[in-house]
Amino acid sequence: MDTIVIKTEALHMTEDEFFHFCQQNKDLNIERDAHQNIIIMSPTGTASGFYNSNINYQLEFWNRQTKLGVMFDSSTGFRLPDGAMRSPDAAWIPKEQYFSFDKETRQKFLPYCPDFVIELKSFNDRIKDLQQKMQEWIANGSKLGWLIDPDTQTSYLYRQDGSEQVVQGFDQSLSGEEVLPGFVLNLKELTEE
Repeated sequence: MDTIVIKTEALHMTEDEFFHFCQQNKDLNIERDAHQNIIIMSPTGTASGFYNSNINYQLEFWNRQTKLGVMFDSSTGFRLPDGAMRSPDAAWIPKEQYFSFDKETRQKFLPYCPDFVIELKSFNDRIKDLQQKMQEWIANGSKLGWLIDPDTQTSYLYRQDGSEQVVQGFDQSLSGEEVLPGFVLNLKELTEE
């Protein structure tokens, strides 16, 4: 199933109404772009689930050791400054930033752009769409973002200063740089052999 985009020019949902809409449709992967269009994506296949689980494990293992922040999986929505609500495959926020929001705010889509995000290309995703999404993350405040394409074993790194880098091959590793000090994603763990 491809992504479905519902144009919402006539439909004006408040943040609370959109949150409630998402909660009523928990079986769907839903995002909203800066133009308030609703984007419905199909669940991923098992290969993507394998990659995503591995990525989240490595990030969570590092985070538990350092206790520097809070990490989130692909079912977490973030309300961005441009009005979009996006849900990356993995995200991380410094602990003090996350806990600066009250408990009620943390129960909904957090009005904050994660400092670090990962998007993982699934079988039906178009790389160009995901590259635009990565630029949206950076434009909204992410300090570091990785787009990982298992099909071509290519990783695209995006930084707050606008620099981008391409890393070819899963025999490489990716550094969390100064955003995630000491974190290294071992791409070899994403191979299914």
